[in-house]
Amino acid sequence: MRYSSLLLAALQRVAEMPEGRSTSDHSGVRPGLRSFHIRHSREQSREAPVGRPVHMIFYRVEEPGVVEIVRVLHERMEPGLHIV
Repeated sequence: MRYSSLLLAALQRVAEMPEGRSTSDHSGVRPGLRSFHIRHSREQSREAPVGRPVHMIFYRVEEPGVVEIVRVLHERMEPGLHIV
C-alpha cells in the first residue's frame, strides 16, 4: 500500500512538472524520453515513507498537458534494453 501510494504521488508529480529539476533527459535512448525516480516523491505520498524506493518512471511529453508513461523500471535496469 505504501509503495503504490508513493508511485501514484510520483505519477502526479510527473504530470504536474514533466520537465522539473528532478527529471532526467534520456533522448539518447528515445527522442523526448525523460525519467523521474520515485524517491523524489516520498514527501508527497499519503502513506508512511518507503525506506528505499527503487523504481523510475520513463515518460515523454506528447503535447502540453499530455504525458505518456512509457515504462516503469527498477533503477538497476538499463533503459536502452527495455524501451524500444
